[in-house]
Amino acid sequence: MIDRMGDKASAKSTMIEAGVPCVPGSVGILESYEQALELSREFGFPVMLKATAGGGGKGMRAVWKEEDLLKAWEGARQESAAAFGNDGMYLEKLIEEPRHIEIQVVGDSYGKACHLSERDCSVQRRHQKLTEETPSPFMTDELRQKMGEAAVKAAEYIKYEGAGTVEFLVDKHRNFYFMEMNTRIQVEHPITEQVIDYDLIREQIMVAAGIPISGKNYLPQLHAIECRINAEDPYNDFRPSPGKITTLHMPGGHGVRLDTHVYSGYTIPPNYDSMIAKLITTAQSREEAISKMRRALDEFVIEGIKTTIPFHRQLMDDPRYIAGDYTTAFMDTFKMNEPE
Repeated sequence: MIDRMGDKASAKSTMIEAGVPCVPGSVGILESYEQALELSREFGFPVMLKATAGGGGKGMRAVWKEEDLLKAWEGARQESAAAFGNDGMYLEKLIEEPRHIEIQVVGDSYGKACHLSERDCSVQRRHQKLTEETPSPFMTDELRQKMGEAAVKAAEYIKYEGAGTVEFLVDKHRNFYFMEMNTRIQVEHPITEQVIDYDLIREQIMVAAGIPISGKNYLPQLHAIECRINAEDPYNDFRPSPGKITTLHMPGGHGVRLDTHVYSGYTIPPNYDSMIAKLITTAQSREEAISKMRRALDEFVIEGIKTTIPFHRQLMDDPRYIAGDYTTAFMDTFKMNEPE
């Protein structure tokens, strides 16, 4: 399953076979720059070059006009080779300012899968997620049903076992396109657990033990938001801020969940991903979940390093975010206020 879906080019080919909507693009790995140029002219600019072994935004280049394609091709391949030991590339038509909405799925060893509704992961920088929420403020009942059915179709087609995520791009007209499948648990899985009272890790263990799933699809009963707390300086283009945590005070209370491994005196190394905590709030409504998040962020004190807490606190007051009016282009125009 990981072989089929872990490589993005082969995953797309598999999803086309399964009848899941996909972004127009190359089928399989591009053989040459000339092929990339030919397909770009066929689809029309802008296009997106992607590393077939990629993740975290590495090996990705948006190309807006033909004269920039060669430089993007060479740069993306070099970055992909350095990061993943694989310079294979594929190409897709660029869906401008989409929502990034993913569907949580669980499959068992008997060929059955179900979905646990959606997560909206559209607030990103450099293709890395900053916040997630469920349900999506962009979602309709009809779209949720269609995307859920497509995700289940994808999981059952490959006979997927365990918890996984089928990720889609959704345009402003609510057309959705398969982007990739994560054949593992996701960073943002806690918000799904919070809104449907479902332990995804326990379910993975049960599936591995050969216990069949119920087959029931789940709909969110509450609203949950997750803020990824990273050791980064939001006032300095989110540059990493490794070092020693000298003071740590963690928020709590009803509807507040904090997943973290750090403690006062912990030293954050420079070698790995900078995420140090996941702060999750859950409430009856989106407005209440945002209000709880404001309070939790105000209570969350980390000293000795820079963190993204100030960014998240400002985000919770942003009129566009409050209105649910955001896409993957949101951070292109977001400006941090001057530090206090």
